[in-house]
Amino acid sequence: MTVTRVMPVVTVTDLAAAVAEHRAVLGLEVVMDRGWIATLANSDHSCQVSVMTKDQTAPCNPAVSIEVSDVDARYQAALDASLEIVHPLSDEEWGVRRFFYRDSAGTVVNVLTHH
Repeated sequence: MTVTRVMPVVTVTDLAAAVAEHRAVLGLEVVMDRGWIATLANSDHSCQVSVMTKDQTAPCNPAVSIEVSDVDARYQAALDASLEIVHPLSDEEWGVRRFFYRDSAGTVVNVLTHH
C-alpha cells in the first residue's frame, strides 16, 4: 500500500470567496470544482489544498484527504484498528472510492483511491 497524496481540506462558508483568496494570495489554480468542493494546486500539482462547504454524501467534512493505492486494504486496516468509521467505503459518482474514519484526537480523515 502506498500513500500517493495528502491534502488538507478547509471547511468554508463561501466557496467562491475561498477559491479567490487562495488564488490571489498563493497563486494556486483550480484543478477541480464540484460546486461544494474545489481543489487548488500549484503548476505541477505537487502542492494542493481543498476548500469545501459541505460534503455531498458524508455526514461531516474531513480535515484531510489521503489518497492511497489500495483503499480496500486501508478500510480493512481501519476496521482492524477498531477506528470509528464515519462514512462507509463507497464508490462516489465523481470517480473515487473512499471512506472516512475518526482518529483518537477526533480528526476526520478521508481515505480514497481514484477509479
